[in-house]
Amino acid sequence: MDEFISDVPPMDKAGRDEKLLFWACFIALIATAFGFVVRTQIIADWGREFSLSKTEQGQIFGVGLWPFSISIVLFSLIIDKIGYGKAMVFAFLCHVVSAYLTITATGYKSLYWATFVVALGNGTVEAVINPVVATLFAREKTKWLNMLHAGWPGGLVLGGILAMAMGSTNWRFKVALLFIPVIAYGIMMIGRKFPVNERVAAGVSYKPMLQQVGILGAAIVVGLIVRELGNTFELNTGVQVAISVVLVAAYGAYVRTLGQPLFIFLLLIMVPLATTELGTDSWIGDLMGPEMERLGLNGGWVLIYTSTIMLILRFFAGPIVHKLSPLGLLAGSALVAACGLMFLSKATGGAILAAATLYGFGKTFFWPTMLGVVAEQFPKGGALTLNTTGGVGMLAVGVIGAALLGNIQDKEAGRELKVQNPEVYASVVDAPKSSVFGKYQPLDQKKIDNLPEEKKGQIESIQGLAKKRALATVAIFPCIMFVCYLALIVYFKSQGGYQPKILISEKEEALLMMGGAVGPAEL
Repeated sequence: MDEFISDVPPMDKAGRDEKLLFWACFIALIATAFGFVVRTQIIADWGREFSLSKTEQGQIFGVGLWPFSISIVLFSLIIDKIGYGKAMVFAFLCHVVSAYLTITATGYKSLYWATFVVALGNGTVEAVINPVVATLFAREKTKWLNMLHAGWPGGLVLGGILAMAMGSTNWRFKVALLFIPVIAYGIMMIGRKFPVNERVAAGVSYKPMLQQVGILGAAIVVGLIVRELGNTFELNTGVQVAISVVLVAAYGAYVRTLGQPLFIFLLLIMVPLATTELGTDSWIGDLMGPEMERLGLNGGWVLIYTSTIMLILRFFAGPIVHKLSPLGLLAGSALVAACGLMFLSKATGGAILAAATLYGFGKTFFWPTMLGVVAEQFPKGGALTLNTTGGVGMLAVGVIGAALLGNIQDKEAGRELKVQNPEVYASVVDAPKSSVFGKYQPLDQKKIDNLPEEKKGQIESIQGLAKKRALATVAIFPCIMFVCYLALIVYFKSQGGYQPKILISEKEEALLMMGGAVGPAEL
């Protein structure tokens, strides 16, 4: 039976093992951020060394995100059976192998697959840490998931500063930074005991968990995964549709329900949410590069600055969530993020700091608060509903967000140069390429570098304008989110107000916190 309980046990009532487990999860999330931020710092180096177009660079960013969904969803289906410890071993191996493959990469394909492997590891990390923390702190999920996910901006800040401090050092040495947090969380995870998931402790069986996602939820996840795998392995659209239909039909035959309508709606919101946050963060250093260079600064400082804002605010999310409610916080954040992105697209000089501050405040609470809402409203879904939400977000960025921003830059720069100087355009345009957004013709950076300084300056100015237009385009996504959150606020008000659902009693929770009535999965 669901019961609504407001009193919350603080973390200081948790035992030593639970505290160590929380911080091990925190550092594991830092490791995932290290890989992400280092890619943002060295993507231009890859572009020059391996002649990558902006869209190809965006596709590498994308493959650093969408395979996350494969591992997070698959492990969510079996993690209660195999144990959290074994899953973390897999994540650790993925991180180590990916770092080695990246360091020894020789071109686009090898970089693509090395990034694919790290994304699998990242997804596995989140498949573990989200349900673990939601179980340990079952009565204050949104607060503690925000604190957990402070590890993401924390990793962006630490990894970004270390990478930039290395200056012009070969990018392969910067990739090796990943070993620092990976070894740290690997050591901390040894001997940890993991709690039984809230769903399992409450006696909710496997099938009802799957029914929370239902046929529609499965169709969203499977459709996005098959679409990206189909593009990777060059499967035609008919084959992709057939595979998706078979998989969803098999799932539907077992669960025999469309899924929880509210959960499906939240899944769809993750598409613009993830594009706004992670899609923009993938490119922010490059997008703001021209303006930051005028100030004598690396464009990567914008990401580090906004991540510092996120790190601080997420640690103090509790009082903010209590005052505004999760949905009120999300609606306000969406509005602020939209204004911040528009401001960034216009800002020059010192105004960039104000614009970045606004954007940083706006994006801070998106991801963990959405996870908190799902965890609070669908505890019967266990690890699956919680992690499917994150998986769809990463899929959205991988399939749409990161590549979209790169594609906008390629098309805008080419279109503007063709209008202003057709002769120069003809001399630097590359051969047609394909992407999820159709065919396009990027500008060849190596040809641009060989032009006289005057013509090169003209193209750089056009490319800078294209970067700003990309930011302005993304601002539409938080506007969509704002409308969706307002609709949810109205819905919950009609239901008597937003209330989290709790499956287990205070006594059962106390046993979990103390390590009793649990089936530990040990490394």
